[in-house]
Amino acid sequence: MSKNRFISHLLFAKSEQGGILFFIVLIVGLLAVYFFVDFSTESSLDTSSTEVLLKQKEIDSLRLVEIEARKPKLYPFNPNFITDYKAYTLGMPTEAFDKLQQFRKEDKWINSISDFKRVTGVSDVWLDSISPYFKFPEWVTNPKPKFSKKSNFIDFNIERPFNEKIDLNTATAQELQQVSGIGPALSERIINYRTKLGGFTDDVQLYDVYGLSPQVVKRIKNLFTVKTPKSIQKININTASASDLSTIPGINFDLGKKIWEFIKVREGIQSLTELEKIEGITANKIQRFQLYLSVK
Repeated sequence: MSKNRFISHLLFAKSEQGGILFFIVLIVGLLAVYFFVDFSTESSLDTSSTEVLLKQKEIDSLRLVEIEARKPKLYPFNPNFITDYKAYTLGMPTEAFDKLQQFRKEDKWINSISDFKRVTGVSDVWLDSISPYFKFPEWVTNPKPKFSKKSNFIDFNIERPFNEKIDLNTATAQELQQVSGIGPALSERIINYRTKLGGFTDDVQLYDVYGLSPQVVKRIKNLFTVKTPKSIQKININTASASDLSTIPGINFDLGKKIWEFIKVREGIQSLTELEKIEGITANKIQRFQLYLSVK
């Protein structure tokens, strides 16, 4: 009886048998598709094609152009006047910049790429990338030709005797332009400053003319000198007020106030050289101040 019941459970109706057969066929079909059909996907874009490579090259070029456009513009400059910020933007080593600053503090000038290399000790790689932008004064890059004395050549490096020199207070712009390093602009500036002073009192006043380097001043003094000096009534520095001091060429009111306070604290000074203790006052400046100041 129990055996017949078990067999009855294994018997299916015709409709059930059809459903089971369909299910088996479906499973077998799915397995066949899984094992024999390649479902991997490949990109339809061929990145190695000529067209794609050309487009990629064009994109890379545009990217490089954009990067270059964002870089700071570099214009020609005189390496003697590199600031700490400019040195930073140029990638100049700190120790090289310090050497340059020390060299300039000694009132020396760099007049060539080789001078810059010798003073700073920068690498050739860095120098080769920056030196094309160096711009030196015209009188350095294109010095006036030298001739023999027979052709009336003026040797600016040889000082003339006093009686052969031209008076600075009567010199014309054309005469001043004979000096290497002086063009129309600087000669006009010298004459304008002379007019402002009412005439030069001493050759040393040339150092107060904006734009004249010590080398050019030296060449001027070899050919020119003050022969008709303007008379100056000197001011007693120990009794002068800050306002009095600020009337002197080269001394503004702030510096005049510093000098006045310096003298008041010391209850007077014995020599103008004591002013060198004030920040910003050098021996060269004191030499010019002596034309206007006294300690008595």
